[in-house]
Amino acid sequence: MEIVTLECEVCGERNYSTNKTKKMVQQRLKLSLKKYCPRCKKHTVHKEVK
Repeated sequence: MEIVTLECEVCGERNYSTNKTKKMVQQRLKLSLKKYCPRCKKHTVHKEVK
């Protein structure tokens, strides 16, 4: 498994980290993960960054 960081698309703050399986390691997470961003103070879409 590989640990990846999730970044808020609105403010750019890196709030969360998650694991990816070996099958998904070569691809970036294209899913729209809605997570709570404490900086924006609301739920926003987070994307995978290096």
